[in-house]
Amino acid sequence: MIIKNGILYSEQNTFISADIITENDLIQQLVLNNDDITDSTVNMHQVIDATDCYIIPGLTDLHFHGCVGYDACDSSMEAMEAITTYELSHGITTISPATMTLPEEDLHAILDTMHNYKLAHSDESHADIIGVYLEGPFLSESKKGAQDATYIRKPDAGFYKRLQTAAHGLIRFVAVAPEEENAIELIKECHDEVGFTIAHTDSDYENAMRAFKAGAKQVTHLYNAMPSLHHRSPGVIGAAFDSKHSRVEIIADGNHIHPSVVRLTFQLFGDDRVILISDSMSATGMPDGKYSLGGQDVYVENSIAKLEDQVTIAGSTTNLYDCMCRAIKMGIPFESAIKAACENPIKALGLYDNYGSITPNKKANLLILNKDLQIQHIIKDGKLFK
Repeated sequence: MIIKNGILYSEQNTFISADIITENDLIQQLVLNNDDITDSTVNMHQVIDATDCYIIPGLTDLHFHGCVGYDACDSSMEAMEAITTYELSHGITTISPATMTLPEEDLHAILDTMHNYKLAHSDESHADIIGVYLEGPFLSESKKGAQDATYIRKPDAGFYKRLQTAAHGLIRFVAVAPEEENAIELIKECHDEVGFTIAHTDSDYENAMRAFKAGAKQVTHLYNAMPSLHHRSPGVIGAAFDSKHSRVEIIADGNHIHPSVVRLTFQLFGDDRVILISDSMSATGMPDGKYSLGGQDVYVENSIAKLEDQVTIAGSTTNLYDCMCRAIKMGIPFESAIKAACENPIKALGLYDNYGSITPNKKANLLILNKDLQIQHIIKDGKLFK
């Protein structure tokens, strides 16, 4: 495939004029001067004219739960089929679905299903599952959010390792509240084999700093399900700022975080450290109504998902591509928003050698957008999906 005349988002986080040649499922070459592409090369490839269009890498959602009426915790091939198809149709080419706080036997079945689905459906017509995000059960009950307190348990390396075995090594992130008993010990023991992210926590600054020093590298949906930043008690937010190796997730759906705080976060942490996530649940892509998340009823009104108490927000109803576009409307530079939705999540997953930028020998997962940021084409594994 040859994509001609596009405005390409480069690995230097700037836009350049270039043509792209793909071969099989990989980016083969970037051509800065289209005169260098011979007629014989053109005749051997499918050609897409991207005049006046942006070309960006496919997006990666490393933290979401579901969409189009299905949840990753449904533990069914049908659910994963619907989820991966929807995600790809919105420009999200690689995904890391999140589990909820559930009984161990349920988690075993869910993780086994995800692994089996990945083996059977790693192709150009579905978003690729490249990881799993274990959100729970090592959380604080006081900041449980939409997690079911019944199944919250103390951090336990043996429990994690049993789940990782069930997942065949697919778990990439483990969420943990660092103030809980044995949390720091768990991070120290296992941080070389999985990424730890601070989540659903009532931690103070000191405990959060212990977690980061022990090996934690991320914060789950910053600001949500944790103490607010206070000038005398900076908590997890302050500790994340001071731990320069860490990254922070934010949900830019317009409901979880005020636009001013989205802008502040990019200024505070820099666009190298911010990861846009959707945290989407099964109501995404569906009308308002009653849905389920982690075995709890969720009520969606005006696209805002809440538990029965009508106070607790229960995930979002916005896919990652729309979150990226909303971040741009909030005032985040286009280049920074792309980095936060494409490059940073892949780096956090440890897979930047294969995905996340438009670079020769990486996967040919590309989006072609018009000047209004509407998706014109989706290319997955070097094949035209849309």
